[in-house]
Amino acid sequence: MKARGKTEGKDLLWFGLLGVLAVMPLIPGPLQGSFTQHVMIQILLYACMAQAWNILGGYCGQVSFGHSVFFGIGAYGAGMAVVKYGMIPWPGAIAGALIAAAVAVAISYPCFKLKGHYFAIATFAIVEICNRLFMVWYWVGGALGLDYSFSEPGWTHFVWYESKRGYFYGALLLFILVFGVVRWIEKNRLGFYLRAVREGQETAESLGVNSTKVKLMAMAVSAFMAALCGAFFAQYNYRVDPPMVMSLDMSMKFVLITILGGLGTFYGPLLGAALLIPLQEYSRALLGGMGGGVDLIIFGLLIIVVVVYQPKGIMGIIDGIASKMKRSEEGGK
Repeated sequence: MKARGKTEGKDLLWFGLLGVLAVMPLIPGPLQGSFTQHVMIQILLYACMAQAWNILGGYCGQVSFGHSVFFGIGAYGAGMAVVKYGMIPWPGAIAGALIAAAVAVAISYPCFKLKGHYFAIATFAIVEICNRLFMVWYWVGGALGLDYSFSEPGWTHFVWYESKRGYFYGALLLFILVFGVVRWIEKNRLGFYLRAVREGQETAESLGVNSTKVKLMAMAVSAFMAALCGAFFAQYNYRVDPPMVMSLDMSMKFVLITILGGLGTFYGPLLGAALLIPLQEYSRALLGGMGGGVDLIIFGLLIIVVVVYQPKGIMGIIDGIASKMKRSEEGGK
């Protein structure tokens, strides 16, 4: 009964959160501002990016610094469809996500023979290789990238000029998809397999878990979701080039947002993004050119504090406070 009540509580929290997010752009006042809506869109997008990485790095315990490759493939999928072939972005986004999943499996199969920091170092190299490849690949625009031309605004082309509300609801749909997939994984057998591999690969294999298959599945799903985030990123910025989407800086954001919020937790990526993105955007807006450095300094200090004092991130702090309150209530009784 306790487990059922806990599950129902999580469901209520999830649907309540979605309800709040759905009405936020409709509330009159500061939330109607273009910059405020931009920040909300960025929070949802980066939360989705971090959650996509969390499938592999948090739940499965395979720390990858190469997710900007899959993010970039998704961005180029949408960009190529629109710029090169004059199509709407949706087929390009799906094609990019499928290609990203296939590339992820092809790359990770040999890399998964490595363990720990050796695997992480290999993923670093993959980012640099792909970045240089796309910089000189004329078919995808090379170093200049792909610049979008004018399109009819609306959901068909996923473009809006006068308001960011359409982008917000697009980001919300992406948020529901990515977080919904992770909710399903948590409740089903795959989630237990992922956590078993994370806690001890040899032990999991002794219990009959095919660790290679589980890790490849996690990588494929993670890359697919990251590529969809990349497609949204390209449409929102209305251009794409290698430094924007396929860099170590972008890969680190996947990782650090998740660590800050809480590795292997459902709400951790959202909490990490909700803290980092406003810090990043408002510091740049208030401090101008200096803001790009100040937000990274503050974020770096936050990461150091979290790693030293609470390795479980913001979710660890929240769980600790909840446990203390529960013990206080039980003591009072």
